[in-house]
Amino acid sequence: MKKRTWRAVFYSAIEGVIATFRTERNFRVHVLATLAIIAAGWFFHVDIGDWMLLTLAIAMVLGAELMNTAVEAAVDLCSPDWHPFAKKAKDAAAGAVLVASLAAAVIGAAVFIGPVRSWLGF
Repeated sequence: MKKRTWRAVFYSAIEGVIATFRTERNFRVHVLATLAIIAAGWFFHVDIGDWMLLTLAIAMVLGAELMNTAVEAAVDLCSPDWHPFAKKAKDAAAGAVLVASLAAAVIGAAVFIGPVRSWLGF
């Protein structure tokens, strides 16, 4: 088997992100939320430590959403008919996105509560 070049590997990964963006509504919602968080971070001049936390949270959510899409596609390919194990796999993958999203919301609240309170004059 011929080894793939690094360029080909990265190209495939980028194709996966683009395909997911085009076909998955929830991924687009998470990307929109990412843009809003970046804008808020810029507006409130968050420090480098907070940017690191926000970046980690964003990557965690988008990565979980990409994995969820991969699991759903693989399960649909292997089990086109309803099956309790297929449901379990899909539900667990969706649960991973939920856990990542809740953790990201907590991180976002911790990062932005101080700047928002100051901006509002509290």
